[in-house]
Amino acid sequence: MKLNRRAALAGAAALPFAAAARAEDFPSKPIKIVVPFAAGSATDIAARGLGAKLQEILKQPIVIDDKPGASGQLGAQIAATAPPDGYTLMMGTNSTNAANIALFKKLSYDPEKDFAPIIRCTLGVNALVVNNDLPIRSVAELIDYAKKNPGKLNYSEASSSQRLSGEIFNQLAGVKIERVPYKASPQALSDVNSGQVQLMYPDLPQALTQIEAGRVRGLAVTSAKRTSVVPNLPAIAETVPGYSLVWWQAIFAPAATPKPIQRKLYEAIAEALKDPATAQAMTQGRTEIAILGLDEFAAFVKTETEWWSKAVKAAGIEPE
Repeated sequence: MKLNRRAALAGAAALPFAAAARAEDFPSKPIKIVVPFAAGSATDIAARGLGAKLQEILKQPIVIDDKPGASGQLGAQIAATAPPDGYTLMMGTNSTNAANIALFKKLSYDPEKDFAPIIRCTLGVNALVVNNDLPIRSVAELIDYAKKNPGKLNYSEASSSQRLSGEIFNQLAGVKIERVPYKASPQALSDVNSGQVQLMYPDLPQALTQIEAGRVRGLAVTSAKRTSVVPNLPAIAETVPGYSLVWWQAIFAPAATPKPIQRKLYEAIAEALKDPATAQAMTQGRTEIAILGLDEFAAFVKTETEWWSKAVKAAGIEPE
C-alpha cells in the first residue's frame, strides 16, 4: 500500500513537469482554429487574418475549419470536445461564449466549463441594412413604416448578436418586425439583397461590402455612438435612446488545456495582433483590435455572460 501511495505521489508530482515539457515542445504539428460561423463571415475573416501571422510566429501551419450552424453551437461543440492539447482552438464570439446560454434551453456544450478563454482579439458592431426597394432611408422612417404596415417587415439573422440587435430594436422602438433565422450570415444577407427578407443587422464588415456595392441601403450602426469606421452612418441610439450592442471575437481552447500551453498561445497571438498588417487583414479596417488576455479576459467573459442574459430577458426572448 505504501509503495502504491509513493508511486501515486511521485506520479502526481511529475504532472506539472510533464505539462511544462509539453509546453516547451509546443507546437510540434499543425494547429486548427475552428470557426463556428460560415466562410466569408467576419469571424472567418478574422481567423484567417490571424492564422497567416500566427503560423509565422509558431512555425507550424494554422488550419481554419469553418463549422457553421445553430448559432455557433455546431462548431463550439466540436472545439469543446477536442483533445485539450492546444492543437484545436476556436475563434469564439459573444454568441458562442456569452449569449447562447440564455438563448437556448439546452446547449450541446457548456460555454463556461468547456472552454479556457485565451485572448480577446477584436470589438465590433452590427449595422442596420434594408432592401433597396423599401421606401426607407432612416431609422425614423423604418419605425414609422413598421407601425403603419404591421406584419410586412421581416429581419434575417444567423447569430445571437444579430438576433438580439433585432429584438432590442423591436422592444425599444415599439415595433414588431418578425425574425427569420438562417444557418449562415452570407445567405441571410443575400436574401435581403434579393428582397426575400426586408432587413438585417449583419456585422459591419459584411454590411459595408454590400452597402458599398449598392446591394443594400445602410441606415445605422448598433453602437451607442457613431463609429469612426463609417462616421456618416448614424447610431440607432440617435433615434432610439438607450439602444446599444457591441460584439467581440476571441480565441478559446478546450478547458483542460495545460496552463503553460495557454500562456504560450496567448503570447503568440498577442504578438500577432500587434502587427499592423495582421490587424488590417483581420479587421479590414472595420473592427477594432482590443486585446484582453487570460485571467482578465476570463473575467470579461463572465461579465458579458451576465449582460447578455439580462439583455435577452429584457428583450422578451424565450429560450429555444
